[in-house]
Amino acid sequence: LLAEQNTNMALRYADYGYIMESGRIVMDGPATELRNNEDVKEFYLGMGGGERKSFKDVKSYKRRKRWLA
Repeated sequence: LLAEQNTNMALRYADYGYIMESGRIVMDGPATELRNNEDVKEFYLGMGGGERKSFKDVKSYKRRKRWLA
């Protein structure tokens, strides 16, 4: 069991991962799939969408909740 806020490091060593937001599991799956998921890249790894975004820009995911739909 690994509980880590550094998503990049955690997904590098894990076989399976759970992503939690405010105490709820919002996404889970094999670490390789999570590492390649566009939402995970954008919201947790700071990449995706072509350009680096600031936290202020990235936190808009709370309004979108694309993976909970």
